[in-house]
Amino acid sequence: MTNPILVFCEQRDGRLKKVGLEALGEAARLTEKSGNAVIAVVIGSHVASPAGEIAGHGASRVLVAEDPSLTYYSSEAYTAILAEAATRLQPIAILLGATAMGKDLAPKLAARLKSSLAQDCVALEMEADGTLLATRPVFGGKLRAVVKATTPLLQVVTLRPNVFPVPELKHGRDVPVETLAVPTSPTRPAAKVREVQETTEGKKDLTEAAIIVSGGRGLKGPENFTLIEELAAALDAAVGASRAVVDAGWKPHGYQVGLTGKTVSPQLYISCGISGAIQHQAGMSSARAIVAINSNPNAPIFKLATYGIVGDLFEIVPLLTEAVKTLKAGG
Repeated sequence: MTNPILVFCEQRDGRLKKVGLEALGEAARLTEKSGNAVIAVVIGSHVASPAGEIAGHGASRVLVAEDPSLTYYSSEAYTAILAEAATRLQPIAILLGATAMGKDLAPKLAARLKSSLAQDCVALEMEADGTLLATRPVFGGKLRAVVKATTPLLQVVTLRPNVFPVPELKHGRDVPVETLAVPTSPTRPAAKVREVQETTEGKKDLTEAAIIVSGGRGLKGPENFTLIEELAAALDAAVGASRAVVDAGWKPHGYQVGLTGKTVSPQLYISCGISGAIQHQAGMSSARAIVAINSNPNAPIFKLATYGIVGDLFEIVPLLTEAVKTLKAGG
């Protein structure tokens, strides 16, 4: 087989999203025996630096679409650019991250190319004919389904962030970097982004965080969320929240973990005062290790937890924070 795998490497403000590098590593693993090329695509303005980083993470070729009009994400423009590249290169698969951008872009791209689509995948395997077997969680993460495209061969696949390893950075790799044509105005855009304002300035990205500390209704009020934030700061972790907390207005929606929030796969997830409804579990069940702190021994979260602590979070969380600080100080 000579058809490549195309990998869309998402970037924001010139910084690559880690899931794009994870997708590169998975594409390289899938093509290790077949020898298919792994071609990365990066779109935006001022993307020379991301393109160089991509080359060091395993891409055999990098395609760049760079233009001031691409500073902010546009589904119409990004779809047109990727569709043109796919039509020309005839890849066996296109991999994207299952981010907010990827989940919006992938179905549009699949529809444009008349290809199959598998979303939020946690494992991939390739058959001899190049067909991908994609494993994805279903029924709120309770089961995993293996899906296979029947026709056509091209498959568009989004990968859940933090599930696949990032390939080792190899300095000095010299790979071809080509420029993709930017559509002047293929269609009149339905919307134009003029400005993006960060509502959670300085906040770690939940989908890329190795450690997450989440708080729930057991905190009893927004003023007590400082307990969660202090533990997170000590662990260099991201801060998350349950839907109940967000609905109560204690934290913005960007903090929400769960079925109607963000799906995360950290190395460590610490749940504080969260009962663990099925909707919340759907967003964090793929964490490598889960520590649950709750005063109710019958809370559903304990059935999922790797380690459970039954007790008062107002006593336990400060003790954990101090213990982490002491360990970091070498005490």
